Amino acid sequence: MALNESLLEYTHAGVRFEGLLVAPGDGAGRRPAVAVAHAWGGRGDLEAAAARRLAELGYTAFALDMFGKGMRGGTREQNAALIAPLLLNRSLLQARMLAALECMRLQAQVEPAKVAAIGFCFGGLCVLDLARSGADVAGVVSLHGLFTPPEPPTGARIRARVLALHGHDDPMAPPAAVAALQAELTAAGADWQIHVYGGTMHAFTNPQARDRAFGTVYSEVAAQRAWRATDTFLAEVLS
Repeated sequence: MALNESLLEYTHAGVRFEGLLVAPGDGAGRRPAVAVAHAWGGRGDLEAAAARRLAELGYTAFALDMFGKGMRGGTREQNAALIAPLLLNRSLLQARMLAALECMRLQAQVEPAKVAAIGFCFGGLCVLDLARSGADVAGVVSLHGLFTPPEPPTGARIRARVLALHGHDDPMAPPAAVAALQAELTAAGADWQIHVYGGTMHAFTNPQARDRAFGTVYSEVAAQRAWRATDTFLAEVLS
């Protein structure tokens, strides 16, 4: 399928951001849309590939930007420095997610009443926080995401359906964090699912993840299972 791609600039609180919009090239008009939130290094190849894959399924996809136009990390130290301000200010994180969602909704290729979001690693936390904010989105998918809730909690009822796809051996979200997320989502009235893949570590969808000591290891089997689960979930919530 031919795809149309374009870079979109948008602003929030005086900061310029740049996202990648990918849509089927058949000229069919407005479609259900999926925002793609990036890992801790910034919007890159992983998120662009996911946006294209979603567009091939018939969605409009928007690989958003959480750090600002041109802001990318290259080392663990740089990546940690990029996410630190947003981890410390979850209200700002949620506001940036909402700004990206609004930018996506305004595009001519998007059916604004049918939107969802997926996110990888740090982006998984971002989409969970989008749901925690009470945002009007059909569903969110966290792929090997971080689960730590905001402090203090938002207290909002979670309207989005939630799917978390998680590696049991992920050192960044151990089993206790999974149990805590289950309790949090239940208390917030969410329609939730958590799929846990045995023998699987953090960043399991990223073919470049090969650092077992750090806990980031690609798993082709888990990545394929996660994509099938994502496909099924999006078809359900965006129908």
